[in-house]
Amino acid sequence: MTAAIKNIFIAPESGAPMISVQTASLEAGRGIAGDRYHIGKGKFSERLAAKGENDWQVPLVESEEIEAFLSAEGLSFEQGDFRRNILTAGVRLNTLVGRRFVVDSVTMEGVRLCEPCAYLAGLLTERLLPVMIGRSGLRARIIDDGTISIGGVIDV
Repeated sequence: MTAAIKNIFIAPESGAPMISVQTASLEAGRGIAGDRYHIGKGKFSERLAAKGENDWQVPLVESEEIEAFLSAEGLSFEQGDFRRNILTAGVRLNTLVGRRFVVDSVTMEGVRLCEPCAYLAGLLTERLLPVMIGRSGLRARIIDDGTISIGGVIDV
């Protein structure tokens, strides 16, 4: 299976429902145009800015991990409910920490795992926390501007 983008989500502000988009413009050092973290309206935007952290530009998550969690727990959330921007298929994101990779035409760098938090557990279910540790995605920096689309190839 070729590693690919399965879906792309953005939300205009903290707490707003995630919206699936066919294509998205990514801006180096900022994030996905129109997304809450790009415009500084994310749940953790102020805290991250105060700490000088710049690793919330784009969170990715494996569709396989979400599907496994939902199946094992007997739940039926939508994939966008997990509040990650890029849903992938066919790639182990944990192996990309500290590495550069290309999503469609955009070079990114894996910064650290994007672990589930109390905020996300409060939105979905407390069962998320123990089960999804180490399986909840990757925080990445955008190295160069570009556009991504659903179905775009991920080259590691």
